[in-house]
Amino acid sequence: MEHFNITLNDLPDEILLIILKNLKSFDIYYSLQGVNKRLNQIIQEEIFIKHLSFIKRSSNKFIDRLSDKTILHRFCSQILPSIHEKIRYLQLGSTSMKTILHTFDYPNLDSLALFNVDEKSFRSLCKSKILSNGLFKNQIKFLSLSCYRDEALIDMIPSMTKIFQLQVQFYDDCLYILDGRFNQLHTLIIDVFNPFDLGDVENRDDLPNLKYFSFTCNWVTSFYNQTIRSLLLRMSYLERLDLYIQFGNNTTIIDGNYLKRKIINANTLRNLQEFRFSITSRISSPVQLNLPSTKDIEQTFTHFKSKNIISCVDYFPERKEGQYHIYSYPYETKYYNDITNKFPGGIYEYVREVSLFDEKPFEHEFFLQIQKSFPFMEILSVKNKKAQNHKESNENLSLIQYSFLRELHIYNVHDDYIEEFLSDKKTSLSRNVNLNIKYESLERVTNNFTREDTRINCRKVDKLYVCKGSKRCNFLEEYFPSAKIIERSRF
Repeated sequence: MEHFNITLNDLPDEILLIILKNLKSFDIYYSLQGVNKRLNQIIQEEIFIKHLSFIKRSSNKFIDRLSDKTILHRFCSQILPSIHEKIRYLQLGSTSMKTILHTFDYPNLDSLALFNVDEKSFRSLCKSKILSNGLFKNQIKFLSLSCYRDEALIDMIPSMTKIFQLQVQFYDDCLYILDGRFNQLHTLIIDVFNPFDLGDVENRDDLPNLKYFSFTCNWVTSFYNQTIRSLLLRMSYLERLDLYIQFGNNTTIIDGNYLKRKIINANTLRNLQEFRFSITSRISSPVQLNLPSTKDIEQTFTHFKSKNIISCVDYFPERKEGQYHIYSYPYETKYYNDITNKFPGGIYEYVREVSLFDEKPFEHEFFLQIQKSFPFMEILSVKNKKAQNHKESNENLSLIQYSFLRELHIYNVHDDYIEEFLSDKKTSLSRNVNLNIKYESLERVTNNFTREDTRINCRKVDKLYVCKGSKRCNFLEEYFPSAKIIERSRF
């Protein structure tokens, strides 16, 4: 038999792009930068440069891939000189972050994630006038810190107040910071994961130095007056306010009129110049005929300074629930939840976590739209029990590529959506994805782990989460050769 010597350089551009989109940006540049002019040109595509991570996730810890001095030197001397101006989002470890941030200017960098940070390394970083007065103060819109230990966050607060922003995880942390000991804060970013643990704040004085406050609560909450409103009453000098909240079990629809009365009225926030928001309110057991339309909601924003406000109204007859989502665009938070078939489209570059829900089926073209609207999506959850209506032939489908997806939750869906994500005729998953799925559904869709067109995507799974106690087929491990199979009592 004749043997052919085919190299990577022999492949057409289209095939190379498909391969490269399934690799991590670190591996692409470390392995291919400088190989030849053609590859150099291809990896200059914006999709590879925008999001550059030097962090590797390993079980419950983060590894800095630049801790090796040889690798660090190669990036600083050979790779970053040609791409640093295009980078929008950097993920760095504590051992290399100062070197990387000092070596080059990053004129388009607006998001930064620092891992394995302790008080000493962060204070050293803040001492740099270039960073504290330039990059942090004028550019960075999102700063995420991952600490060695929980107490390290409190240790770093004094240093963090001198720069652009502070991000905490729990509502109690927010109260702790605003109890009077850090009144010098000018910017505070709160991302709440546990809104139900309400603390008691002794100090309720005004915060005269706070100019920018951002509050994100990805969990449904119904205690607005006890939390957000009580804080805003202390922030009379705010110039910018961001609110990203979900309200559940409401009797009141949050619209433009409500926002003007309760949040941005002249008596409370006299100096407010910019207001960005994404607010979802859910009304239980509404009468569908009496629900306001999307147009009705939009009319309540007529007198707002920002004219680019989007509203979306949904009614779920099975749940007997109305959902009202209003938000300013561009959209700058990392969450976009409970997207339905009424999704208005747009580009959402900051969003990393997306959830989809509807009582009407999602068709293939809907998922294509979602991928285009959220190009850097990392986590996707789908809830839909309705079978798809339009199952076109494979020849007519556009292949959907999820280049950055690392978590996929499809355990509460009709089998059609499992096929939608696992069939290589419809979807191309990224490598090392974590898959959460019901074992019985997986077994049906893969024809007892023998189906060929679902095999490629299943080989890309790094961790497979299935229900505890499910009887496993003997071919499961073979069908998921790279996956660690983990049983959960419930999803």
